[in-house]
Formats: sequence, structure tokens, C-alpha cells
Amino acid sequence: MPSLPLLLLLWDATMVQKYLQKYYNLKTGTNKSGRQRNSGLVVEKLKQMQKFFGLKVTGRPDAETLHVMQQARCGVPDVAPYVLTEGNPRWEHTDLTYRIENYTPDLPRAEVDRAIEKAFQLWSDVSPLTFTKVSEGQADIMLSFGEVNHGDKSDFGRIRSPFAHVFPPGRGMGGGVHFDEEKTWTDDFRNYNLYYVAAHELGHSLGLLHSDDIGSLMFPRYIYYGDALLSLKDIDAIQAIYGPSKNPIQPKELPIPRACDSKLTFDAVTKIRVLYETVDPDVISDLGNGVDAAYEVARRDEVFFFKGGKYWAIKGHRALYGYPRDIYSSFGFPQRPKKIDAAVHEEETGMTYIFAASEHWGYDENTQSMDVGFPKEITQDFPGVGKKVDAVFQDGANCLCGNGYFFSRVRVQYKFDPKTEQILTVLKTNSWFHCRSK
Repeated sequence: MPSLPLLLLLWDATMVQKYLQKYYNLKTGTNKSGRQRNSGLVVEKLKQMQKFFGLKVTGRPDAETLHVMQQARCGVPDVAPYVLTEGNPRWEHTDLTYRIENYTPDLPRAEVDRAIEKAFQLWSDVSPLTFTKVSEGQADIMLSFGEVNHGDKSDFGRIRSPFAHVFPPGRGMGGGVHFDEEKTWTDDFRNYNLYYVAAHELGHSLGLLHSDDIGSLMFPRYIYYGDALLSLKDIDAIQAIYGPSKNPIQPKELPIPRACDSKLTFDAVTKIRVLYETVDPDVISDLGNGVDAAYEVARRDEVFFFKGGKYWAIKGHRALYGYPRDIYSSFGFPQRPKKIDAAVHEEETGMTYIFAASEHWGYDENTQSMDVGFPKEITQDFPGVGKKVDAVFQDGANCLCGNGYFFSRVRVQYKFDPKTEQILTVLKTNSWFHCRSK
């Protein structure tokens, strides 16, 4: 009987081959002598996949490559027989119809309708396309939830299967979207957000391929950011096929808050020792607009950013691979906090304190586990700062209390002494910007 390491090695080799066959058009077979003829092709296809996902191009199934292969993704290949050029598969008319053939039991029918309608609107807002829902007969785009074997020769697998697959524009099954019913569909950050997945898959229904830009909605991996938004590349791609919208929606520009605005509030605050001038400006572009919390572990030279139920990590001047990750499996949170409000790391003890709603947790960075006795009410350990905070950071140079905490909430900051558990000073949120008093 093969040993466990050998079984794992064989399993990895099988997974790599199946992944490259499905998503990178790897051809398999044997030559006249009966030998596998695809060993060189596997290396070539691995390099192609690694380049697409921004990995180190080695042609070997290293740990990072295997990690990507095991992540949730769309079932449409990253290499397809059509490209974004003249003659790209497209709908010849712009007034398209769609029909939802059946419904998932995971959500109320009204919520499924709302998610699908909203996903279509994302594309109609930036193109001349219109979408009308019909309740019977054949529509241009048919959407359905299917089991493993659902009759289209593109079966869903039971382990690490894609959450959906799509057919490019055309007659018959063209444009059809099939969602995997064995996945759990939701209207929030848990499991698979139906609106987010539908918005991506409909891009394929309209003729778009996958993008290698992690900030694009058409990136093949499932990364839930809280809401589906089109990147400029997505908009350029759909307009290259169908043209611009006849009634473009003018985006509302949010005013950039002035540092000395008396109404200034913070989403997140952290103190970073060094600002790297060589940081890639796209390194956290996939965070979108704003973050919920951030903190630095200086001894590891790592900064963490939280948004929704996910978090990202940067080490030095580069984004760490394998992120974003969800806060529940990584930190051991229960399912109830939908997002993190604030976080602060204490270098002396190696503890990170994470705040969500009216509670806070202690996470031990040394053991990579939650400390016992948590969660606690914020008012229990930090009396006077209120039941909820917007941001927290630690600073010893500007605090007579040693490495004191600064809590920010609703236009004010509290300078807090953790030793005496007392508030020393109440400041305006913009006090760090040396604003002149009016």
C-alpha cells in the first residue's frame, strides 16, 4: 500500500493535471510507445497559469501554485477559444431577455430575483444593453441552479468545484448561466454571495473573458469585497464589444475630507514605522474604497487591512500571497461580527486587540490563536471610551502614559492609559494634523 506522502504526491499531480485541462486547455494522451506525451506541456501550462495569477513563474507545482488551484473560482477557462477582438462572440441585439429557470432553496425567491436583476443592471449602466425578465419560454440568457450532473457535459465536481459556469453568447445554450446548487448561496459575506457571482458570470454571458487584474470583477477567483463593482478595465472591455451607454450615469464624486475639517472621522488608523517609496500602487487596489481596520506587527514587518469579513496582508513593499482570507477561519471569530471596526497590536506582549460592535477580542500573534476569556465588552477593559469605537492605535512617543492607546469615535479621540484604565485627554480627531484653533 502506498505511503501517505506518496498518496498526497499522486493526489497533487492528479489535481494539477485536471486543473490545467479544465482551465488552460492542457491536452493529454500517449504517444506510439505508450508514454504520456504531456510532461513538457504541463510545464508550459503551469507557467501560463502562474503568469496569469502573478505568481513566480517556475513551471513547477510549488506551494503557492497549489494553493491557488484549491481556491474557489469560476468554471470558465482562463484560456478560451475567443478573444476580445473584432469577431468576438457577442449578442447581435442589445435588448436581451433573461429567465430564471429554477431557484435555490438557500434564499427567498424575491432575494434571488433582486440579486440577479441588480447584477444585470451593473452591466446595463455602462453599455447600451437592456435586460428584461420573462417568466416562461426561451430567453436569450437562461439562468439555473444545477446539481453535479445537470445535463450540459460540464458537470460540477463535489470537491473544489467551480461555483458556476457559463456559455458565451450564441444560440441554444449560448449565454446560459449554471450555478452549482451544492454551494451555499447567500446575500451577504458568508459562503457565496449570489449577486457578486452572478455579476461576474453575466460578464461571460455577454462575451467577456477572465482578467488577470485582481481588482477586476472578471478575475476568476472568488473574492467578495462587500459589493460588486466594475473596474475601468471591465467597463472598457464591455464597451469595446457593445459601445458606451446611451444614457450614462454620471458618477457622484465624493469630496475628499479636509484634514482640518471639524467633522473629520476615521475609518481606520494604524501607526507604520516606515513608508516604502517602492510600494506598488496596485498592491491593495482590490480593497476598493476604504478599509474597516488596520494594524502592524512590526517585528514581522507586516501590515494587515480588514474589510468586511476578509483581511489582506502586506510585508515590506509587497502583498503577501494567499490573501484575502476570511477572518473566521483565520482568527477563530464566531460568525456574528460581519466586520471589524478597529484593531491595535501591542508589541510588548504580542497581543492584538480587535474591536467589533460592542465587544473586543484578544488575539495572540505568538500562538496564532484567540486568548482565553474573550470576547469582552469594550466598556469592561476600556471604561470611558464608549460602547463602540471607529479606530484604535498605540503611540508611546506622544503619550505620557507610555505606550498608550488612542481611541477614535465620532469626531473625538480618547487618550487612554491601559495601566490605570483611565482616560487622560479628549482630543479632536484632527489633532494629529497640527490644525490651528478657530
